[in-house]
Amino acid sequence: MWRRNLKSLTSVWPSARQSCVARPPKASQEAVCQLVLVARSQRYGIQKRFKSTVAAVASNPSDLRSTWGSPSFDIDKMATLLDHDNHDMRKEFRQFVSDPVMIPKYNISLFEERDIALKRLKRICDAGFISVLDFKNNPLRIFAAHELAAIIDPAMTTKMTVQFNLFGGTVLKLGTERHHSKLLKGIDTLDDMGCFGLTELGYGNNAVEMETSAIYDKNTKEFIINSPTTLAQKYWITNGAMHAKHCVVFAQLIVDGENHGIHGILVPIRDDNLKVMPGVRVEDMGYKMGLNGVDNAKLFFDNVRVPRENLLNRYSDVSADGTFTTSIKSNRARFLTVADQLLSGRICIASMSQGGAKAALTIAIRYAATRLTVGPKGKSDTAILKYQLQQRSILPLLANTYAINFGLDYVKDRWAFQKTDGSEHAEVVTLCCVIKPMASWNLEEIVSVARERCGGQGYLSCNRFGTFIGLAHAAMTAEGDNSVLMQKVAKERLAVLKPSTLEAPNPKDIDNPAYLHHLLQRRELSLFACLGKNLQKAGKQGVFETWMYQESDLIQAASKAFGERLLSEQFAAAIENADVSLKPVLSQLYHLFLLDTIEKNLAWMLMHGGLSLPAGDKVNALAAQLCDQISPQALALCDAFDITDTMLSAPIALNWVDFNAYDNQGEVPQKSNVDP
Repeated sequence: MWRRNLKSLTSVWPSARQSCVARPPKASQEAVCQLVLVARSQRYGIQKRFKSTVAAVASNPSDLRSTWGSPSFDIDKMATLLDHDNHDMRKEFRQFVSDPVMIPKYNISLFEERDIALKRLKRICDAGFISVLDFKNNPLRIFAAHELAAIIDPAMTTKMTVQFNLFGGTVLKLGTERHHSKLLKGIDTLDDMGCFGLTELGYGNNAVEMETSAIYDKNTKEFIINSPTTLAQKYWITNGAMHAKHCVVFAQLIVDGENHGIHGILVPIRDDNLKVMPGVRVEDMGYKMGLNGVDNAKLFFDNVRVPRENLLNRYSDVSADGTFTTSIKSNRARFLTVADQLLSGRICIASMSQGGAKAALTIAIRYAATRLTVGPKGKSDTAILKYQLQQRSILPLLANTYAINFGLDYVKDRWAFQKTDGSEHAEVVTLCCVIKPMASWNLEEIVSVARERCGGQGYLSCNRFGTFIGLAHAAMTAEGDNSVLMQKVAKERLAVLKPSTLEAPNPKDIDNPAYLHHLLQRRELSLFACLGKNLQKAGKQGVFETWMYQESDLIQAASKAFGERLLSEQFAAAIENADVSLKPVLSQLYHLFLLDTIEKNLAWMLMHGGLSLPAGDKVNALAAQLCDQISPQALALCDAFDITDTMLSAPIALNWVDFNAYDNQGEVPQKSNVDP
């Protein structure tokens, strides 16, 4: 029966992928699992169950994956294109983290989960894969580390982004030599673990109104840090509950009774033995819906005194006699400057989301290519990836993820290489604010859809969709609520967008990607024009009410239209510059991305966007056709993400048959389980 099933599959799809375009052999976790399972049975006398059934139905899902045919493109070249930068570092990082100690554990305590996250981060730091000085020397390396680390352990990566971006990056950029000489080395080694105290219980998006105060005492030459009310407690402080020794506390700086706005001050919260300092109260926030390896805390300061030199003084300073000096004249501008590290933080979060999206897609598509169920003759001989239901659910998300990859690469470059005169900064701010929502919303949709499309297997913790759902929801909220960021995007775009006339390219047909891109451009301009007119009509007195109470849907739609047009533009540019062998499949993915975007906004396109009813009627059918054409390449397109088996560590992406031949207790086998 098994041979008949395999023959049926190979009659539909071409023979095994050619070795000339396959990725180099990698240490397979499937092989590790096989050895572990054999050793377990020998050591504990466990008998293999259902042996005859397993042999009859599926001996190895990897054999089924090989029946999907040869890639139409060079996988190595596609991987190089997607990686974008730091190729050697990325290769070494993948090899380094493809170690059994990185395999997830699930049935563990909160303490152990946090301890594992810290130890994994320590391994990465000790190996030199990330440094706070990368922000000066190679900022793209920071983002590469975030994308790859998030595949392994999003909780660990969340600790990493606070340590190196929010805490470390703030010390580097807002501090001076007196801070750098004391902390930068310890930041890299984790000897000086830190946290970022911006958000307060009562002040999140309106952090400029925070209550925490830093009052200068001229007599002792100290700042007195105080949390005057319950709402002033620092909230959701990553690394704060267990591991941080330092906190960059953002507070209202008050000198001689005058408030000079928000500034960052280094406050010790633990000593070298990790004992909480006097006057500091730390409360553990406990279990969350995900990322429980992150030790989040609530922090309170009861008139804690710190030396004057603890003020991060690159732009503002207070002399010993209490004289305040600054190179930034307004309180608002100073706040934006001290909070500037949130911009690179948004790229870090977008990179983490992209890593999670690639992993979740790979898991779902690998499983869909090997899960056999009812075929034309009623036999279980057809992979579910052949079904239109599976294709239409997952493959547009694959196209979207490729689009976000190219959009994110563009934003990373714009942030890292912007002109030093500040002339590009406003545009870079907008780009950072739009890419995080686009990437994290994409991750959330992928893991929700993929979990459902993988059925009951998707509900098991060990198959990792739950982990990535936790990452998605954290990413949608951290360092700026997505929808609130989109409000900022709309505000900034309105300030620079000028009316223009767009000429539709020929042919004006949905088979023409250039025409579909034109429709996205037209939608963006139209939505912003409508928003601008409504605000103008409201007048100065009515702006707040119009913006906050009346036009929220229009604001969100316009901002997302900007993001979609940006992704389309960068996808087209990537195809233009890609190796010739990659262009056909990338063009298919790009076309599918455009159609999927049009389909999501089809009502608007038909009513306002110039798309004819006959053309609109064809969108769904053409998208389905493209999904069918792309499906034989789906595995290879995921292989181009270059995620090793150990990095995935999801049984349904590996040999899920052998995994279920034993009492696995929902845990992926660990190397230590078979050590003598």
